[in-house]
Amino acid sequence: FVDDLNMPAKEKYGAQPPIELLRQWMDHKGWYDLKTTEFKVIEDIQFVGAMGPPGGGKNDVTARYLRHFVSLYTEPYSSTSLKRVFEFIVDWFFMNHD
Repeated sequence: FVDDLNMPAKEKYGAQPPIELLRQWMDHKGWYDLKTTEFKVIEDIQFVGAMGPPGGGKNDVTARYLRHFVSLYTEPYSSTSLKRVFEFIVDWFFMNHD
């Protein structure tokens, strides 16, 4: 799980080095060993990421990287909806933990 996927700062040319490392695995299924220059294949990995909208220290993530993910978006909940959800959870908790 990669939280705050869009937090890495962009460098001079617009790349985000931590994301480029993850993208290299997604494109080529591995990384090079810096000591032996041998390509190491890594199998059976799944990535799940989460990020907020750009702004406030969060950057856009390139389409070149996002193409590897299924993107889901939810609208922010209203205060009324949040209150109802948390009231339900709290009521359930106290009914089951007397």
